[in-house]
Amino acid sequence: MERRHLGRTGVHVSPLCLGAMMFGPWGNDDRADSIRIIHRALDAGINFVDTADVYSGGVSEEIVGQALKGRRDDVVLATKFFMPMDQHDPNRGGGSRRWVVRAVEDSLRRLGTDYIDLYQVHRPSPHTDVEETLGALSDLVHQGKVRYLGSSSYSGSQIVEAQWVARERNLQRFVTEQPPYSLLVRGIEEDVLPTVLRHGMATLTYSPLAGGWLSGRWRKGSASSPTSSARPPARFDMRAPANQRKLDAVEELALLAEESGLTLIEMAVAFVINHPGVTAAIVGPRTMEQLEAFLPAADVTLSADVLDRIDEIVAPGVTVNPADNSYGDHELRPGQRRR
Repeated sequence: MERRHLGRTGVHVSPLCLGAMMFGPWGNDDRADSIRIIHRALDAGINFVDTADVYSGGVSEEIVGQALKGRRDDVVLATKFFMPMDQHDPNRGGGSRRWVVRAVEDSLRRLGTDYIDLYQVHRPSPHTDVEETLGALSDLVHQGKVRYLGSSSYSGSQIVEAQWVARERNLQRFVTEQPPYSLLVRGIEEDVLPTVLRHGMATLTYSPLAGGWLSGRWRKGSASSPTSSARPPARFDMRAPANQRKLDAVEELALLAEESGLTLIEMAVAFVINHPGVTAAIVGPRTMEQLEAFLPAADVTLSADVLDRIDEIVAPGVTVNPADNSYGDHELRPGQRRR
């Protein structure tokens, strides 16, 4: 599998990043099977693994740590913090220095390692100065506990603010951004991707199958519809007009994939990693079968004709259902700007 530059860090990563969200009670609760899946991904050439402390309440990190024993130095290991780890204690989450210095120790222990290659803020906070978070994270880099810093689901303006603060306060900067991106969720093409490229950052996109919509299992007339315990119901409510439009788009995209001699999964993932602004697509299998379905996409190059046809189905910069945009959720939406 090829290697790509992780922004301007000098680190090289595979275009497919193994997402570990489904390892543990949220997905596959068989630890031995999850470890086999991780080993298969590494053997296939994936050298990039992404998890988070909140995934299955830390179990995902534990499984990843077990799987990487004896192979840790061969892997670029990424995890995230920020999401609440205790619904009854607001201080066990967020971007405060108080939480950052504790969260990293918890993740290091669960992962069974003494350093994290890429430590990412899972979401931006409207209540915490980015300088507070970057200051704490910079200390972790200086202590050798973290190699690089990243953000996730930041808007274009938040990316710029974080870069400015890092420069003005002489702090470590975010070198990666992790936004949602797929054939159905193209909003980042409008602002986030150009902003990331301007600042020399890497882009690690998540949910290339749009939460299961592009798995090929759900087509018009199907008795079932996409579901996910980890994502808001609004994204899967088939009564919503926006989701009906998604279903129409999926039907056209599935037919295009068939005409191109590809599975819908292969075309969906290839579309993401073929974008010049994307470093890697995070694929999150729950089973070995799902992992095997992802792997061929690393070798697929979509022709200009196929890309043009995709643009006709879902226009560049458009997210068919705005509920699928996970970045900038805290910012004022159109209905609130008058108040």
